[in-house]
Amino acid sequence: MKTREIICEYQPIIVHQPVNTQQLRSNAVANDAVTIDAFSRKWLKNIGENKKFFGNFKDKSLGNLFGKYLYQPAIVAGSGGSLKFNADKLKDRGTIPLLSCLHNFHFLEDNGVPADYYVSLDAGEIVLEEVSEGGAKSEDEYWALTKERTLIAFIGSDPRLFQKWQGQIYLFNAPVPDKDYEDAVDAIEKFHCMVSNGGNVLGACMYIAKAFFGCSATVFVGSDFSFGYDRKFHAWNSKYDAKMGQCIPLVDTYGNKVPSWQSYANFKSWFEWVSIQIPGIYINCSEGGCLGSYPDGNIHTIKQMDLDKCLDMFNMSRHMQEQAMDPENAQKKILF
Repeated sequence: MKTREIICEYQPIIVHQPVNTQQLRSNAVANDAVTIDAFSRKWLKNIGENKKFFGNFKDKSLGNLFGKYLYQPAIVAGSGGSLKFNADKLKDRGTIPLLSCLHNFHFLEDNGVPADYYVSLDAGEIVLEEVSEGGAKSEDEYWALTKERTLIAFIGSDPRLFQKWQGQIYLFNAPVPDKDYEDAVDAIEKFHCMVSNGGNVLGACMYIAKAFFGCSATVFVGSDFSFGYDRKFHAWNSKYDAKMGQCIPLVDTYGNKVPSWQSYANFKSWFEWVSIQIPGIYINCSEGGCLGSYPDGNIHTIKQMDLDKCLDMFNMSRHMQEQAMDPENAQKKILF
């Protein structure tokens, strides 16, 4: 793991919302119509092929995991560049489940912190190359590793993803605000195991943890929504870093300006809208990026926290394990 060359302090917390919730929602759905026009035919084609592969989607439903982590926290991992600074801390997460975007597969596997669940939402073939892009192993070696891993994926995913994945698979559907499309999906199979997502896979991770697993708190890592100070978008060498293209300026959680893409600024808006509108505990432990941050400070609905401190908060009783197991011989210690 790399270490930061500078010490950063989080911005002050602002109680008022710098953008009203209606505007956040509008930002989040700004590209919905364009996305539907571009992908609806591909989604339907993939769903039809995947129906033939699985027989019945309901037999592999995400619903089979309902309530599995009731009242526990969950960690959801995006593919931001900050992961290269703190992913190793995930080894010390205890029994907290880790749900990761599939794009992180090679990175987490290479660093010895495999996710409990890898989540995929993308319908394009790009999801296949992203499993190994930037990794230290061959493509075949990474697919072989999936034998011991669990995938949670959209039924409209590229069929080759399911053909290549060797481990357990769970499926979900995704809401699309288009009646003709939804009627066409129902004609293939009425599979209403819906995962709202804000148009991005990290959103799907959060929704699965909160709405299906029953997790009490959502802890974000790798959720940058921007380039880092090194002008890198991911924690590994990525083709996305070769040409940044048209960027917009944002302010990160430390108050520094960082470039991003408009699409990712929209994704950021969706998470912030959720944190304001939906009751919950939202903790950003990315230690970088701009989730919850504005020029005036960081919004109060998303707590900014270093990952090691957050993990210690949820696992603090482990410091007392020696006394609990062997009070006669344990050293005297009080927690606080």
